[in-house]
Formats: sequence, structure tokens, C-alpha cells
Amino acid sequence: MTDAEERAVTERDERGGAGRSARVRAPERTGSYYHLLKAVIYRDLLIWVRYPLNAALGLFMGVFFFALMFYGGTLVAGQAFSDSIEGLIVGYFLWTLSLGAYSGIMNDIQSEASWGTLERHFMTPFGFGPVVVAKSIAIVFRTFATSMVVLAVMLLLTGTTLNLNLVTVLPVAALTLAGALGLGLVMGGLSVLYKRISNVANLLQFAFVGLISAPVFDLPWTRLLPLVQGSAMLQRAMVDGTRLWEFDPLTLAVLVGTSGCYLALGYVAFSLATRRARRLGVLGDY
Repeated sequence: MTDAEERAVTERDERGGAGRSARVRAPERTGSYYHLLKAVIYRDLLIWVRYPLNAALGLFMGVFFFALMFYGGTLVAGQAFSDSIEGLIVGYFLWTLSLGAYSGIMNDIQSEASWGTLERHFMTPFGFGPVVVAKSIAIVFRTFATSMVVLAVMLLLTGTTLNLNLVTVLPVAALTLAGALGLGLVMGGLSVLYKRISNVANLLQFAFVGLISAPVFDLPWTRLLPLVQGSAMLQRAMVDGTRLWEFDPLTLAVLVGTSGCYLALGYVAFSLATRRARRLGVLGDY
């Protein structure tokens, strides 16, 4: 082999090696938002089932408190209480949904801060905002699953039947939970900034009872409060059998507007609180 041929072979090998090295060093493509949502939902469910005693006690306490109200009310009020049992079941069902969404996102943020993993969300390729949105969807998904179990037990205990048209119930309930998620994001942001706000957060949980049972027809302005419009619509859907397309357009507009507004305000408040925590250097403190 001549010197020219040897140089040609060497150059070809070097180019091939460089190409293989470039292919090896090429970074893998980042997953899509679908993969992010799938991973977050899987992680949320995995953490929930990894502590089966805590999960079972949560379901038991939800049924236990309803049983106390039902049997206690039956003993005290008798038939008058039984005539309004459908409204009580729907209200309690919505309360467990809203409480799960509200406390779920708040507790998740507090847990991330205490574990020291909250800062990592800011360094993900997706950005912190999409991660929080995925967490919210995962919490709503899990809350729906657990609350449906509680609802089934309530119907068995009372022997009551409700109109469970999923085409109507799911969108109305999901939009109603958006307002509770917004409040949870506000409390989550404050917990990142001020660390211990459990007393304020617990007070707001009891306020949910008043919001769900607000006299919508006597005080129309209460429709602008979180949970109020959704509660009235769920009562009509699950008790009276009203379908989604049978609601007045203004009623649907109020539900969408109030839910979207409170969710957006909650997200903005959470972003501002975490931004201030980063400036103060207390984002990872606990």
C-alpha cells in the first residue's frame, strides 16, 4: 500500500470515528408533555398506594363522617332529614372532591419543599409552570377516584339513587374543582414563602362547607364565589337529572368564568410567591 493510500484510509477512519462519537454524544430528545403528565400521574398514584394504611384511613374517615351525619340526622330529624338526603350526599361528595383538590396540591407543594426537591422543578426542560399544571391534573384524577368510592359507599348506606350522567357530572365537577385548585395554589405559594400556615389553611377548609351550601337563589351574587355555582349545578344534575346541554348558557358561562378566574389568580399568586421566595433564598428552606 502506498503512502497516499494509507493517508486516505486513515482519514476515512477518523471521519467515521468522529461521526460515531457525535452520534453517541448526541443528547436524547426531551419527552413530550404527554410523557410529563403520564409520569406525574404515575408518581402521584405510586406515592398514594405506597402508604396503604394512610390511604385506607383517608377513605374510611370520609365514609365515617358521612355515616355520623346520616345516622345522627335520622335519629334527630327523622323523615324530614331523609327527604333531603340526596342534597346532603351531593354536597358531601363535592366537599370531599374540593377538599382533596385543595389540600392535595397544597400538601404536595409543602412535601416537595420539605424533601428538598422543589428547586428541581425549576430546572426541568418543561419549566416550572407545566409541572405544576401536571401535578394539579394528577391530584384531580386521584381525588375523583377516591371520592367516587366514597360516593358509592354513601349510596349503599342510604339506599339512595342519583343521576350519575358522566357527560354532565364530570365536566361540571372538574370546572368546580378548578376554583378549589386555585385556592390550593395560593396556600401552596404562601407555605413556600412563610413555611407554616396550617391554621389559615384549616380555616379555609371549613369555609368550603359554607360555599357549597350557599343560598344561590336567595343571594345571586354568591355565584361569583368559588364552588358556589358548581355546587348548585351538581345538585340539579345529580338530583333532578338535568343534562349539561339543558343548563342556561349564562349559568354555564358563570361556571366557566369563575372557575377559570380563580384558577388563574391562584397560579399567578403561586408564581409571585415562589419568585419572591427565590429572591429571598428561602425556596428550599423548611
